[in-house]
Amino acid sequence: MRNAPGGGSRLRVRPWQADARIAHVAPAADYLGPLTPADVERAIDHLCGLGYRSVITSALHRADRKPFLDVGFRETERLHLLLHPFDDIAPAPPLPDVDLRRGRRRDHDDVLDVDRAAFTPFWRLDRAGLDEALTATSTAHFQVARAHDRIVGYSVCGRAGHRGYVQRLAVDPSAQGRGVGAGLLADGLRWLRRWGARDALVNTQEGNARSLRLYRRSGFILQPEGLAVLHLDLTAPAPGQAPAPAATAAASSSAAGTHPSWTGRTEGRP
Repeated sequence: MRNAPGGGSRLRVRPWQADARIAHVAPAADYLGPLTPADVERAIDHLCGLGYRSVITSALHRADRKPFLDVGFRETERLHLLLHPFDDIAPAPPLPDVDLRRGRRRDHDDVLDVDRAAFTPFWRLDRAGLDEALTATSTAHFQVARAHDRIVGYSVCGRAGHRGYVQRLAVDPSAQGRGVGAGLLADGLRWLRRWGARDALVNTQEGNARSLRLYRRSGFILQPEGLAVLHLDLTAPAPGQAPAPAATAAASSSAAGTHPSWTGRTEGRP
């Protein structure tokens, strides 16, 4: 992900799932001072010049949404936010016929196959998204679960200072219900605590009741305010302008509906 020219270092931008029509934007981790609507508008002007048709954001806290909402972004997805205080980490369940080991670069193709099977199109990672999950924090723990010589699940946990993050957790549907997700999660939480994290955050889609149950059973506490992914259609006419041709508008709508934002801290079904 690179900084958006015209927006200084305020926003980072990359194509979503390598689709040149859709920009994924996130506030830069090292920017100074609050993001303003003017910062967002400058970035939008630049993205229009590059030929993007729509923009989606990373998952944002309430305070971070305002400059986007002020320039016309709309909420498209909501997520629960949960925190684990590390008071007690549930023991990992026994996993007969399943081995956990450190993930390697040569596992990426198999891991992305699991991701595609575990997530709806809205939440799937592409190769760039996986690379971003693995490098989003200063240290990361990448584990895969193997059964009968096949990768059936994976997790990415990261630490930044004393805060831990469950960046990604996914299990192939053929292996769900066997404790693979709980095992990967317990392994990641123990790694985070061992390397100095004092707590850990995770988010999950509001409609993913199965994952929410897993996290709460594992000691995570639901936070009062969640996160939201925002969307802006760059082909929508400004007030007083004629609407875009029907074919163009339809293409943009289809792209926005099937290529949403990777949140950076979400997960798949356990």
